[in-house]
Amino acid sequence: QVQLVESGGGLVQAGGSLTLSCVASGSYIRIGNMGWYRQAPGKQRELVAVITSGGSTTYVDDAKGRFTISRDNAKNTVYLQMNCLKPEDKAVYYCSAALTNYSGRLANYWGQGTQVTVSS
Repeated sequence: QVQLVESGGGLVQAGGSLTLSCVASGSYIRIGNMGWYRQAPGKQRELVAVITSGGSTTYVDDAKGRFTISRDNAKNTVYLQMNCLKPEDKAVYYCSAALTNYSGRLANYWGQGTQVTVSS
């Protein structure tokens, strides 16, 4: 069983900051790319940022300069530091990770999501 558990969401005023965390646990031998996605009401889930196992990062244009993705491989954890939050950042944020199990099978897993609300 593999689990991704997010934390750190909440309510913040516009211009404020939040840090999301996501911990991977369970039976796997390797964690590849880890990422954060978000889904606003009535919209499709979209990529926010991705980080490779080596630390290379990719951001959606709207997140560049405001959000920072990082990971602690020793803790099997990925973070998303979000600064200068805007009301349009309101969404459910999901963690994603590519995990290889003991049979060598690579699969993508999702967390349950954490709500981020930004008040104007």
